[in-house]
Amino acid sequence: MKAIISGGGTGGHIFPAIAIANALRAKYPDAQVLFVGAKGKMEMQKVPQAGYQIIGLPISGFQRKKLWKNIALPFKVLYSTLKAKKIVKSFSPDVVVGVGGYASGPTLAAAVSKHVPTIIQEQNSFPGATNKILAEHVDLICVAYDNMDRWFDYKKIVFTGNPIRQSISSLGENIEQIKLKALSTFSLDKTKRTVLVVGGSLGALTINESIYNSLDYFEKNDIQLIWQTGKWFFEKAKEKVESLKSNHIKVYEFVYDMDLAYSVADVIISRAGAIAISELCIVGKPSILVPSPNVAEDHQTKNASALVSKNAALMVKDADARETLISELDRVLNDEVLRQNMSFNMSQMGIRDADKRIVEEIDKLVKKKESK
Repeated sequence: MKAIISGGGTGGHIFPAIAIANALRAKYPDAQVLFVGAKGKMEMQKVPQAGYQIIGLPISGFQRKKLWKNIALPFKVLYSTLKAKKIVKSFSPDVVVGVGGYASGPTLAAAVSKHVPTIIQEQNSFPGATNKILAEHVDLICVAYDNMDRWFDYKKIVFTGNPIRQSISSLGENIEQIKLKALSTFSLDKTKRTVLVVGGSLGALTINESIYNSLDYFEKNDIQLIWQTGKWFFEKAKEKVESLKSNHIKVYEFVYDMDLAYSVADVIISRAGAIAISELCIVGKPSILVPSPNVAEDHQTKNASALVSKNAALMVKDADARETLISELDRVLNDEVLRQNMSFNMSQMGIRDADKRIVEEIDKLVKKKESK
């Protein structure tokens, strides 16, 4: 089995891509997997760390706020597509999987032009423009939300869920042992309540500022905080926390042991990226979602709404977060029935084996192609 997996830009695209690659290797130990990403983006670092080869395309996204930066975009797309065609021809894959992100479009387009079996792994409840266009030409679309036939040909849709990191999909096994390790790792007191704040791999300014301006809330109420700030806010947050000399507040640029952080949290505050939500559903913890306003088609609000409609999470609009996020957090922390209901409803939506489901679809698609 030879597969190209393309996409990236954020952890929300990279982690599922690696999960699919790992599941492929588990089923086919001799599988050759090549990643295609965007130069200068996170995948160029994270994928090699996971043990896979990656080639970068000189592609970037459409700049909605600074339109003048899009002058070179058509040339980047053209050059990236030509380079992707060379990669596909040289590697000669049995299948190409696009997981979203800048590089996914040119790579899938190149594969379609070479008549290579193609799959889109659509993570969101509302697809982006690129996937809507490509969906007409690919062979299969793996989705994680119901009613996706509003956007895609129902005959191409397979419900698989979103693949997530193995360390998180296996949570629930030996959970008490994992909690003990988490308490030690983060230097937490098991008798106190703990809140986890995570704004995605790149951070979330509004969430960070809301927490930054309310650190006294955690101190006064004897609440422990695990706070992932992302790169850009870390130094400012670290300086403030150090000045408080607090034992309650643990601030990190990036939390690498997210399974430990999830296991010990009583309430989680998070953005509403597709993979973040998929992980939260596995964890089954009460969550407050603050959708990012800086994403295509406002898809994070649509992702969050899918959970809110099932009473599985609360949502605070980004524009309201500075004023209402902490009051909502306080409400959740002090309402045990609400927390129990949210946790139960969230858990009902979790899919632990999405990576294996996708590999099964890859297997069927490749065998179908070979039989022709």
